[in-house]
Amino acid sequence: MEKTISLADYVPQLAYAYCDHLHKTYKFDFFLSRPRNSRLGDFTIKPGFVPRITVNKNLNRYNFLITYLHEVAHHVVYTQTKNRLRKRIAPHGIEWKTAFATLLAPVMNEHIFPSDILEPLLKYAQNPKASTSADHILYNSIKKYDDNAVTANKVALVHLMEGSNFVFHNRHFVRGSLRRTRVLCTDKISQRRYTIPAHALVEAC
Repeated sequence: MEKTISLADYVPQLAYAYCDHLHKTYKFDFFLSRPRNSRLGDFTIKPGFVPRITVNKNLNRYNFLITYLHEVAHHVVYTQTKNRLRKRIAPHGIEWKTAFATLLAPVMNEHIFPSDILEPLLKYAQNPKASTSADHILYNSIKKYDDNAVTANKVALVHLMEGSNFVFHNRHFVRGSLRRTRVLCTDKISQRRYTIPAHALVEAC
């Protein structure tokens, strides 16, 4: 992993000051990560260590911003609840949904997002899911702005029909049922079943 020099290189220009303010306010370490098929970003906390947020460095500016705020929302929930004696809080439960929607509000405007992303994003923010890939309209709008070299001839696994054949990491699979943020798939050679992230880019065949 590589520590970022400036968020300004990865988010829309008019969102930078806000993102930097959140970074300074919540005091977490922020790192860029190499592209990961399992996640777009993550938030981790370990006893004795500064909370850490990572975001994949190959995301387009709009996806990077949404993912960054998604992870900051986890930090907000952690900060608000770490000293409470209460049952375990669901990772993407009502607390996270509220925090994420609140963090999105200041950037959901036409100065930061193009209209084809802003419209579905406004709807998504009313009840955000664990992954934007769960909202096909929003997901497709965001992917339009990806680097063609990254997405050429590929499609998000969640958008394939059940029973479809595809290639992932040079292995052939058959798409199965969706299980929250992952898809149950069968390796065509070994017949073993695996869960693959719903947003993973695969080659249909």
